[in-house]
Amino acid sequence: MIHLTHDQIDYAALTESVRSHDSGAVVLFLGTVRELTSGRRTVALDYDAYGPMAEAKLQDLEAEARRRWPVDQVAIVHRIGHLELGDVSVAVAVSCPHRHDAFEAARFLIDTLKVTVPIWKKENWSDGTTEWVHPDGAPTAENKVAPVRPLDLRNVSLPAAPK
Repeated sequence: MIHLTHDQIDYAALTESVRSHDSGAVVLFLGTVRELTSGRRTVALDYDAYGPMAEAKLQDLEAEARRRWPVDQVAIVHRIGHLELGDVSVAVAVSCPHRHDAFEAARFLIDTLKVTVPIWKKENWSDGTTEWVHPDGAPTAENKVAPVRPLDLRNVSLPAAPK
């Protein structure tokens, strides 16, 4: 299951959705809104995405994880919109026959998601300033809201157009 949502993520239900009798391991990763980022106090985050492309990229990541590891079930949910401290922003759940593969597949999915999926994060700082942050964690402009960065479409694979 791949899903972008404005709603809170039900990570217990997400975990249950990937459990199966064929798998002895379930790994759940939760990304949450933290208060301190590089020594600065965060009060909230805002996420935005190019929905259709983000979901297509997430499906590509799921396919790649299935190619590399014996993945049974996968669920990835990412929040969009305004999130407060402690809110869950992303959840990745993976089931595999064995724990080593489940851990590796989950880590691949979250690490690759952060740098390849067109989902953008804006830090809202306690001093009232905001910054859009690149996936590598670098701000786009110090203490300023920068325009959303252009997408690099060189390595994007889109589904074939319907006939």
